[in-house]
Amino acid sequence: MTKEHDLINRYFAPLCSGPSVAPAFGLLDDTALLAPAIDQQLLITTDALVAEVHFFADDAADTIAHKALAVNVSDIVAKGGQPTSYLLTIALPKNIDADWLAQFADGLGAAQQAFGCELVGGDTVSTSGPLMISITMLGNIDRGKMVKRNGAAPGDVVFVSGSIGDAALGLLVRRKTPWAANAGVDKRWLDYLRERYLRPLPRVEIASQIAAYASAAMDVSDGLLGDFDKLCAASDVGGVIEIARVPLSDAATSVVANNPELMETVLTGGDDYEVLATVPADLADRFEQEALNVTRIGLIVERQNGLKVLDADGQLLELAQSAYDHFGDIER
Repeated sequence: MTKEHDLINRYFAPLCSGPSVAPAFGLLDDTALLAPAIDQQLLITTDALVAEVHFFADDAADTIAHKALAVNVSDIVAKGGQPTSYLLTIALPKNIDADWLAQFADGLGAAQQAFGCELVGGDTVSTSGPLMISITMLGNIDRGKMVKRNGAAPGDVVFVSGSIGDAALGLLVRRKTPWAANAGVDKRWLDYLRERYLRPLPRVEIASQIAAYASAAMDVSDGLLGDFDKLCAASDVGGVIEIARVPLSDAATSVVANNPELMETVLTGGDDYEVLATVPADLADRFEQEALNVTRIGLIVERQNGLKVLDADGQLLELAQSAYDHFGDIER
């Protein structure tokens, strides 16, 4: 047996042990065999993460595994689907040891159990470059129910799940910036923010409500305002976001209260992995009642009215940037 076979058998084959174990053949074959139910369709998405671009190379291996899976699950959930299985391709630097691999596999196992999916295949290679992880996530959705970005219409209410800006602030904490040492907030809030950056939690619990009520949706990965811009552009509409309505965690609220200039970071920083959705006005109350932890933050308007961000006084807010740039010098 090759070293690659031993690596797969020891660390990754145990992750293929759920409902899809027969179609995945326990990772003993080069190909899995999968099929959605007759009344469902298959959702597919993929994201790649590179060390020192998407995560810190010295982050804990289980944390890296969690994030790699979570960012892909988030895309499936934002379409209204349920994640089911995934393919893992990983390029491992030659200095990766057995302890790191064991911790990485444990992290994947915990994450896939939390998100309701399992490993069904992939590839492992060696590299002289940085660690690279690519996950292709599969999900199921009832036929014809996929929620696209381009369905928003004037009059729709804009919702976002969870809280916004925690991860962007957590990145500052993780980078040990001078701000983090002098933020004027309790250390437990800084610890919370760092954890939100390291371990995003996609909102699997609201996928069915997204499918049932949303006219358009996407996950918030590159900043709330930048992703709202993308959704509006895809739908050929304008939109209004009211800053006073944007949900903040207690930690982020405390940080912004002491550092008001960081509100722009909250609104434009990435890695939230919450769901941004538009819902027809006549369905908005039902969506709000049935979905867990969602907040109204704005309204879709006619395209000619453009995009507007209003401050707490209802005045137009001008920002230096609206989104995170994936092709900047470095993603973090």
